[in-house]
Amino acid sequence: MRSRRRFRRLESYSIANSNDNAITRVREIYAPRLAPLLRFLIPIARIAMNQYEPGRGIALSVGASALFALMSAYTLLLAPLDGLDIFAWRVIWTAPGALALLVLRKRAPQLRVLFARMLSEPRTALALVASAALLGSQLWVFLWAPLHGRMLEVSLGYFLLPLIMVLVGRFYYHERLEPLQWLAVACAAVGVAHELWATHAFSWPTLLVAFGYPPYFVLRRKIHADSLVIFAVEMLLLVPVAAIEVRAGGSLALLDAHRLLAFVLLPGLGVLSTVALASYLKASRLLPMALFGILGYVEPVLLVIVSVTLLGEHLGMRQLATYVPIWIAVALTAVHSARLVRLGR
Repeated sequence: MRSRRRFRRLESYSIANSNDNAITRVREIYAPRLAPLLRFLIPIARIAMNQYEPGRGIALSVGASALFALMSAYTLLLAPLDGLDIFAWRVIWTAPGALALLVLRKRAPQLRVLFARMLSEPRTALALVASAALLGSQLWVFLWAPLHGRMLEVSLGYFLLPLIMVLVGRFYYHERLEPLQWLAVACAAVGVAHELWATHAFSWPTLLVAFGYPPYFVLRRKIHADSLVIFAVEMLLLVPVAAIEVRAGGSLALLDAHRLLAFVLLPGLGVLSTVALASYLKASRLLPMALFGILGYVEPVLLVIVSVTLLGEHLGMRQLATYVPIWIAVALTAVHSARLVRLGR
């Protein structure tokens, strides 16, 4: 009887030992083979864990870029208003549009919650005021630059912005870049470097665009609220500033003699601005920061197309040396974006 027990113990021990050896052998054989698969699956898992939506985010980002490009030509219809006047009326007409979007999407309760947070949390109120100021400066310089011959400097800022956004995603959010993304960044960097070498333009409008948007997007993520709700609050905070400018700048008197401008074109600017900005800000929440940054190159490319086809500007060899590497970066980004959409399905 005792011998049988000893035999069973030895048998179970040998089985356990053989199982351990088998597991070790399986690890040794298959671990190297599974490593590439794990490297492929980990980024997908990160996207799922962070609740990113690549397909929807890419569509919103590209759509917003197209609307912004059209807006640059639309401002020509708003003469005799200057850049500051256009900025003020854009804010005044965008604020109702943002509130209407909130009502249509049934997010008015979230707006009340955010207002309550502003009253009870001074840090949230301060963050919203800061984000509104950053957004207002970008809206103003975009409308001011074409009327004062400084659009080249602002455009260079938009070329630099996606590179800086990618770096923010890599080093601040610790997002992993795929090889195709690094290649796109390198191509875009070549175009930006050539533009710097050719024009020597690195003035305050360039710095404002390139280094003003990244802290704005980081700050919005820290508020932890719906992007459209934050956008509506930012517009409401800018309305008093815009009202002061309209009254002090004398644009009300100009509108008395331009009824089409007052009742059609300026409200149309508000609609265009609301849809474009809401789409852009929503995309910033649905995409990894690095991918969102690289997609920022779509807008400068579309601005070039609008300038050549609608504004009659000439694209020479010097400009092509800047834009061709950036177009290659956009093409690589499109390939990478298509892969993300496929994986997200």
